[in-house]
Amino acid sequence: MTKSLRVLVVDDEPAIARVLEPVLRARGAEVFLAASAAEAVRVALREPVDIVLLDLGLPDADGKDIITKLRGGGETAVIVISARHQEAEKVAALDEGADDYVNKPFVIDELLARIRAAQRRLPSAAAAASLKTDKLSVDFATRTVRIMGDEVKLSPKEYELLRTLAEHAGQVVTHRRLLLAAWGDPATDPQYLRSYMALLRQKLEDDASEPEILLTEPGVGYRLALG
Repeated sequence: MTKSLRVLVVDDEPAIARVLEPVLRARGAEVFLAASAAEAVRVALREPVDIVLLDLGLPDADGKDIITKLRGGGETAVIVISARHQEAEKVAALDEGADDYVNKPFVIDELLARIRAAQRRLPSAAAAASLKTDKLSVDFATRTVRIMGDEVKLSPKEYELLRTLAEHAGQVVTHRRLLLAAWGDPATDPQYLRSYMALLRQKLEDDASEPEILLTEPGVGYRLALG
């Protein structure tokens, strides 16, 4: 994290703020706090922030209802932090525009990793023409995909799925978003998605049965691992 990173923590539990504020400040972030949906929107309008850490169970509204307002023109990343573990809640938050979802209780190191991944999606980083990890590289301009330096040929739908995951690398992408990206219709039978993800893993993973690049988020979607 850099000193320019501005983080808004939206949570009505004082204990969460007591934990997160010093951790984030120690890493150079400027931190703002809000304990309600109304306060969060006011702060976001007054103080443009880079990342919002958003609890869903706010006293005056469901956090999902303010995700669009907090994202503004899409220049702010929203990471939902919630005790609601139901898959439907995660999918709904992500489909509303959240960039990621972390369950309470959370491990600080995992949350910081998700924040770093979200940072890479900020406008200054989003214009990057390629993605590179230890094994995988994707050149968006030429549609070239390589594993350990060797080019891999993908079908158009395989590439669209990989491109979408690569553009949100490190973050979970819902089934709905992937179906929309590759088939143009989020109501497409999810079995098509599972079949194409299996094909992608055959081409990209050392062992498709134990993927290290294309990870499954059960009941929610998939995530392209950055490490």
